[in-house]
Amino acid sequence: MADVAQRWSAALWMRWLRVQIPSSAPKNPRPERGFFNILFSFNLLLLFTNKSHYYSLLFGRIGFGLIRLIMISKNKSQLLIPAKQVRSEIRVANSRFITSAAPAFTVEEAKIFLSKIKQEFVDASHNVPIFIIGHSSTVTAHSSDDGEPTGTAGRPALAVLKGSGLGDIAVVITRYFGGTKLGTGGLVRAYSDSVRSVLEILPLAEKVSTHTLSINMPYSFYERVLSLIDTFDGIHKNKDFGSDVNIVCQLAVHKFKPFQKSLQELSHGTLKAVITSTNSATIVPFQS
Repeated sequence: MADVAQRWSAALWMRWLRVQIPSSAPKNPRPERGFFNILFSFNLLLLFTNKSHYYSLLFGRIGFGLIRLIMISKNKSQLLIPAKQVRSEIRVANSRFITSAAPAFTVEEAKIFLSKIKQEFVDASHNVPIFIIGHSSTVTAHSSDDGEPTGTAGRPALAVLKGSGLGDIAVVITRYFGGTKLGTGGLVRAYSDSVRSVLEILPLAEKVSTHTLSINMPYSFYERVLSLIDTFDGIHKNKDFGSDVNIVCQLAVHKFKPFQKSLQELSHGTLKAVITSTNSATIVPFQS
């Protein structure tokens, strides 16, 4: 318990330190800093009390849950998805609950992932599948109890997943029975906690509309234009070095106009980005 508490405390503090890093947009303050200052200070105080391990673990878990809640609530207009496949494991009364999560953009992709996990853990007692495809009003959701008592596995696990605000995600909770029956309430808690455990470590990405841009320039502008693209969180796609330099990059649609303005200011009106295509569902890392 002590080691677990220390890990949760350290992880919470690292999150706190990330929140303290000054924002690159000073006109957009981050009011959650005050909350984390309080939580961090209280967690630090508890580490030096007689019940430090228990309470440090408790506040570490509360902190992570609130971090994710704040991230989601501040970005309701963003289409958040998993950035990659991840896996977590918890133990409940000797039963192992292994939770695998991955991005899936269609029902077919979700079914392929579910089948792959079931084949990997073919000897497991249960492989409980859930998925959410799409966002908002265009969601397709599915769950199954896979042999567990009706309503004790898939449904509560899916409820937790829906509460995360994520879309385009497939999850399988694999259970190896440990010899102790958990009962209806115990199963609901175990499968719900399994989904929470994987959400806590899941890196996020988002689907955004992007323009693919082509920019021709003399070599004297090359480094400065690269830096400008990075400033606007652009994605470098290609560079062609001839008599001039051509850079192809992707940029969020809503950032194109200020980028174009900055590019012309940088070059005194001599450079211009040309839109060659538009993608309504580009996957980019989530910036909290």
